Amino acid sequence: MALSCVGIFFLAWLYEGLKVFRERWFYNSIQYDRSRKISKITESFSGRCFGDHILQTILHVIQIVLSYFLMLIFMTYNGYLCIAVAAGSGFGYLTFGWLRRTFQDTTEHCH
Repeated sequence: MALSCVGIFFLAWLYEGLKVFRERWFYNSIQYDRSRKISKITESFSGRCFGDHILQTILHVIQIVLSYFLMLIFMTYNGYLCIAVAAGSGFGYLTFGWLRRTFQDTTEHCH
């Protein structure tokens, strides 16, 4: 049970980090494209943009799966597991929250 709690704590922490990572990647790619002044037509056919979109899609799917796993774990109503999810999420926000660019969470799936 203790190892399960540690693993769940790590998953919740990873979930918070993944949200911030995806947000920062998105804003950095927008800044990169604006600095190069790429037109919308060229942007849609560029390999960099397509590769970024593929990676963002993969990370999106991983984020959804993690969020639903954490939701299902919490819905077991096991007190220790619920505390592990909440503590991991809180520690993840403490660790990664200051890196966020906005306070509005556009990547949240399970809240």
